[in-house]
Amino acid sequence: MTAGLALPGAPRVITFGCRLNAVQSQALRELADEGLAGAVVFNTCAVTAEAVRQARQAIRRARREEPNARIVVTGCAAQTDPDVFAALDEVDLVVGNVWRPGVFAPQGARVRVGDILAETQAAPAISSHPNRARAYVAIQNGCDHRCTFCVIPYGRGNSRSQDAEAVIRQVRAMADQGFREVVLTGVDLTSWGTDLDRRPRLGDLIAAILEAVPDLARLRLSSIDAAEIDERLLGLIGAEPRLMPHLHLSLQSGDDLILKRMKRRHSRADALALIAALRRARPDAAFGADFIAGFPTESEAAFENTLAFVEEAGLAFLHVFPYSPRAGTPAARMPQHSAELIHARARRLRAAGDAALARHLDGRIGARVTALIERTGRARAEDFTEIDFAGEATQGALICGEIVAHDGARARLGHWMAA
Repeated sequence: MTAGLALPGAPRVITFGCRLNAVQSQALRELADEGLAGAVVFNTCAVTAEAVRQARQAIRRARREEPNARIVVTGCAAQTDPDVFAALDEVDLVVGNVWRPGVFAPQGARVRVGDILAETQAAPAISSHPNRARAYVAIQNGCDHRCTFCVIPYGRGNSRSQDAEAVIRQVRAMADQGFREVVLTGVDLTSWGTDLDRRPRLGDLIAAILEAVPDLARLRLSSIDAAEIDERLLGLIGAEPRLMPHLHLSLQSGDDLILKRMKRRHSRADALALIAALRRARPDAAFGADFIAGFPTESEAAFENTLAFVEEAGLAFLHVFPYSPRAGTPAARMPQHSAELIHARARRLRAAGDAALARHLDGRIGARVTALIERTGRARAEDFTEIDFAGEATQGALICGEIVAHDGARARLGHWMAA
């Protein structure tokens, strides 16, 4: 959960969930003239039941702290579970994920949630820079795939892409404001363009951005689907130094039977082959991955396959999610594991992730890196390795130096200088 600073009169927005939500929360902060002036807005996440529980808890706390505030709930959980929030006396308005002009006006129905799957309009290419270190540009929303565990298509709708010129304008605006790094984000980033004329691919967009915005020092991608990386994107990863060598893959499991039951579109071998191809193209690349622990019917042997995959693939960064059944999804109707087993497997997988990160950091000792300053004493290298450094540097600036040590979680930079 994050809460961003608002301009005077703007709403206070409390954000749950993904980076796209954080970007969209920036747009909410600019909607004071649309009926949100002075409101407390909760931009919710529907990925897990825990995210919904946390949102409800935060809403009740906000009402106690600000008894006279107008409380508005929006986002994915408001879209998929509007009745959950409408049942809370603390909530004044529930709005789904389609923000038409006037939808946040104080007058009218208390619940305003339409059919998200009928939505065809792409949201504007919006950007966010909550910590001023880097900027995020949302280029796509929704998802056309129907993984058996996932409720997000019912919260976000089908895939809708922002056109290339609008994205380029937004990226150029961020570069003109002095941002050295821009991150492209979306629900299913690698599906960008499939709904546009001529069906361009993500690689086409990235090539156009890099050509049109030569002053941009670093372009980074958020999570991508292992089944959708196009040849041009693969070539750019190998050839373009301004495209950062960090790929975070939506994998979810390292076992073929579980991947089939999840209705994923890649196999274990596909994922390993892709990582190997990307590493050949860009030897300095580091890889992260999302995994779900305790998926229904996951045997101990299947879980062990996922643990083994982490080391075999040479992953560096893991995002581990304990499986959470979401109403209406096929996986929720499958035989379920106990909460104790799910959380035990999540702990084991996180421990494997800690060991993977330590191995990655071992291999970075002696490497010379260029790092983006996130805050005092902390930065990120090109491959997303978190860096500790001593001294003062401006947030959002680039520094370079040699990695001399690590503590198992972060690398330590020796003598450094401005890049």
